[in-house]
Amino acid sequence: MNWKQAVKDFSTYMQLERGLSVNTVKAYKRDLNKLIQWLSENNMKDSPALITQDALRSYIYALAKTVQPRSQARSISSLKAFFEFLILERYREDQPMELIETPKIGRKLPDTLSTIEIDKLIDSIDRSTPEGERNRVILETLYACGLRVSELISLKISDLFFDEGFIKVTGKGDKQRFVPVGNHTIKMINTYKNEVRIHVPLKPDHTDTLFLNRRGAGLTRAMIFHIIKEQAIEAGIKKTISPHTFRHSFATHLLENGADLRSIQMMLGHESITTTEIYMHVDRVHLAKVINEHHPRA
Repeated sequence: MNWKQAVKDFSTYMQLERGLSVNTVKAYKRDLNKLIQWLSENNMKDSPALITQDALRSYIYALAKTVQPRSQARSISSLKAFFEFLILERYREDQPMELIETPKIGRKLPDTLSTIEIDKLIDSIDRSTPEGERNRVILETLYACGLRVSELISLKISDLFFDEGFIKVTGKGDKQRFVPVGNHTIKMINTYKNEVRIHVPLKPDHTDTLFLNRRGAGLTRAMIFHIIKEQAIEAGIKKTISPHTFRHSFATHLLENGADLRSIQMMLGHESITTTEIYMHVDRVHLAKVINEHHPRA
């Protein structure tokens, strides 16, 4: 078995058997291709079935000199999953990554925007153009529903259940969940859909896609990042923000206003509550307020 075929078979397995998203599978492939490139640069011709723990350890040491611990940990995780697949398929009997330790990275606290900054960002959008009106609704939807960027660009008109007050979101691994949406956001989406989107010439395979570019096709992840970056400059916001910043802000503001973690977990689509617990980084003033208002001895 050569590396090219092994990576292809592994990718197919992770997507079809494990149900992982296309973006997650791409990340696994990137990590494996870095190893393949390193082997080539060092004239090492070990196949996936025969590569040794020493060779892999040398690669991880070399990787540690060029990437942050978080990226290193992700690469180690990808390699472990790959060799577990080879064992499952009986190409190997051993796990060569077994004794290679993952670096300690701690938990990175997400960046957030204040409600004032959110309003400033959205209000700064020039609504005199169709794209401006669309972009305003995009930012509003990201923040109001706590969506991942991949969930936003795949949102369909048929996913809007406004009479019930929900939208259907397709998340990681194609898992679906219903997220509540407020009246203000419903009104904005309907205005875009009924007054702006109807004037866009539709591509045949995007007739149900909610957010469209001017050519009638769906938006890309890169386009959403670009829109947010440009709008942050326009609004004079100095923080480095991304689509995920709106998701972080959504969760943080809900928590600060009394929402429970379990509800936030369900709305974000986290499989584990421990993932949601990262949003417990509320400030001391808020924590003191909670104690003073809710503790019987306050």
